[in-house]
Amino acid sequence: MTILSDEQIAYIKNGGVVAYPTSTLPGLGCIPTQEGLDTLFSLKSRSPDKPISLGVASLEQVSDLVFIDARVIEFVEAFPRGGLSVIYPAKQPLDPRLGGESIAIRVFEHPAARALSEAVGPITATSANEAGEEPANTVAQAAAELGLPEIAILDGKRATGPGSTFVKIDLNGHQPLVTIIREGVVPTRDVVTWWKNRH
Repeated sequence: MTILSDEQIAYIKNGGVVAYPTSTLPGLGCIPTQEGLDTLFSLKSRSPDKPISLGVASLEQVSDLVFIDARVIEFVEAFPRGGLSVIYPAKQPLDPRLGGESIAIRVFEHPAARALSEAVGPITATSANEAGEEPANTVAQAAAELGLPEIAILDGKRATGPGSTFVKIDLNGHQPLVTIIREGVVPTRDVVTWWKNRH
């Protein structure tokens, strides 16, 4: 498992942005404070009206931020860890760059990403590239392209692949309404089939 140095943890907690490996694309992470998000959105040249997701080691880490239904936990646990980013309703309005009234959250699979979120808490889980550019193949390449210092590189080996599948689930009606926002590593048909066969 990747072990973060005390210097790296302090760097992140002071609003620093890091490039780190995930089970799919290299990620760009900061603690979701105003300072951290300012830096991250500037690095990515990303429009503030395009929210980003959070990554966690477990959903317990965001239990104070979002409402988590038992049916959604069952759904997330039915698929390979790291393959889904699920949109949850926020308990109180968040920074619009995180989604405001709702936020997408992914449970990490990669040990380095899990170690990162265990060390500093929920961390942004957006791809490590400038807006409009193709994501880099490696964390080191992503860091170089973004001009990140050496302290901001969390090493870890994993072949790059499709991003996570973004799913929104509305549980207010008689039947759950499941919407695929973006298909990724988990196919849409697998998501739909799971909910159809739930009962």
